[in-house]
Amino acid sequence: MQIGPYRIQPRVVLAPMAGVTDKPFRQLCKRLGAGLAVSEMTTSDPRFWTTRKSLHRMDHAGEPDPVSVQIAGTVPAVMAEAARHNADQGAQLIDINMGCPAKKVCNAWAGSALMQDEALVARILEAVVAAVDVPVTLKIRTGWDAAHRNAPAIAHIAQESGIAALTVHGRTRDQHYTGQAEYETIAAIKAQLRIPVIANGDIDSPARAREVLERTGADAVMIGRAAQGRPWIFASVAHFLATGTQLPEPSPATVRDILLGHLQALHAFYGEQSGVRIARKHLGWYAKDRPENAAFRSVVNRAETADAQLRLTEDYFDALVAGVAPELSAAA
Repeated sequence: MQIGPYRIQPRVVLAPMAGVTDKPFRQLCKRLGAGLAVSEMTTSDPRFWTTRKSLHRMDHAGEPDPVSVQIAGTVPAVMAEAARHNADQGAQLIDINMGCPAKKVCNAWAGSALMQDEALVARILEAVVAAVDVPVTLKIRTGWDAAHRNAPAIAHIAQESGIAALTVHGRTRDQHYTGQAEYETIAAIKAQLRIPVIANGDIDSPARAREVLERTGADAVMIGRAAQGRPWIFASVAHFLATGTQLPEPSPATVRDILLGHLQALHAFYGEQSGVRIARKHLGWYAKDRPENAAFRSVVNRAETADAQLRLTEDYFDALVAGVAPELSAAA
């Protein structure tokens, strides 16, 4: 898949997820096979660009090309300035958020709420595209609700506005993440556009990725929640699309090494106190499919230092590698 000067290979993309797709996670997913990783949503409001949270979200030092930064907002001129600011900070792709269903975002008339005003959509897209020299992409849903599934109209506006690629999540805003994603709307959009289309929603396995590509004709797939605790899914999907064969699930030793590296990156990026706290949700996701998940989380969540968190995690996975039941009563 080609977006401007950038060749996206393999055609498997990490979705932007607030509080998840920070730099350590993006770097990990790219290393494990993602062709592109989109940053978590950043605000277009310049009053918040110097906060600790925003500075972390705008930190892209050392990331593999291309760096894709998602911005959110509702005022065309403000969005244009945010795009310029992020491009100046190293963004090589600017992604516009019109897919977030969160109430606090939609109440501010941003995210997927924008799909209700097609004229405003056009003004935002035209302003952002004109503001920067880097490619601009867009993420949308199929519509606001089942009665207003206007994604094909928004897609046409996007192409005419100069958008370089479009991602479509196969749900309406009112569905949030419930029910099943539908791909017919994505297929209809792909059939009408010249620009690349990325399919998103319920892609949780290599077989589903291939099915969605075949059903929609999309140029790539985007994976979100299925990558939480399973960052190796990108390599699995890429391998299956290329060869038609399944990679084996990673061994406990492989998962241990990936996870320990991820924890160390979080501790280094955020500092020990914040890094330990932020790492807890990732630890839960890594262990979520194991029967001792609840006991494991109750132990590692008591860890207050980076050393304790790493030690407890390593002990847990070392036991799995040795084929014995993990000891889960150790004090943190």
